[in-house]
Amino acid sequence: MMSGTHYFKDFLSLFYPRICPGCACPLLRTESHICLYCIMKLPRTNFETNADNPVGHLFRGRLDIYQANAFMYFRKKGLAQQLMHELKYNGNREMGIFLGELFGRQIKGTMQPLKPDLMTTVPLHKQKLSKRGFNQSDEIAKGFAREIDVPFVPGILERTRYTDTQTKKKRYERWENTEGSFVVGNQQSIEGKHIGIMDDVITTGATLESCGQQLLQVSGVRLSIFSLCMAIH
Repeated sequence: MMSGTHYFKDFLSLFYPRICPGCACPLLRTESHICLYCIMKLPRTNFETNADNPVGHLFRGRLDIYQANAFMYFRKKGLAQQLMHELKYNGNREMGIFLGELFGRQIKGTMQPLKPDLMTTVPLHKQKLSKRGFNQSDEIAKGFAREIDVPFVPGILERTRYTDTQTKKKRYERWENTEGSFVVGNQQSIEGKHIGIMDDVITTGATLESCGQQLLQVSGVRLSIFSLCMAIH
């Protein structure tokens, strides 16, 4: 039997239907954030089945990492880009948490014994954070950390320098743009820890490389890298 709440939600949906940002179709009552069809169509990388995957290749010789993974391929005008736009520019923070949970659910069975002690994120500069109101990578990491059952600890890294957008920069220019932009706040709190760091989209890896270099300077730190998406051309 349907409750009064369900009747009310169904009534509201006649006038204000919840729309899937992936395909613009109305969501069913049993669907949240995106429809089942779009969940099935997510461009998953399935990198968890291949320890020697393209994300790991990207950082080979650049960072000493335990594991590296990305959940989806990011293509221009593709489904992953549509969902990221909903998160970043429409302020749908729950979308980030939901996608992070999907990511964590997919890989948690293959993580032992490499599961991090905690998850953190690539930080935004205070100026950009104030403008947007939230860090999209934080929302992704919250869902991911919850699903793999580790603490989420934001703010381990601080962004000390405001950098221009990376979108149109080449690999060396991106690295140059982020070099020296990050510092570790309380180093003692992460000594000897295995740190997982989450980003939203990996393109050249320059930002994560800069973050990872700072983390690995702390005594005993081990590093794993995760990203919701990996850009492909």
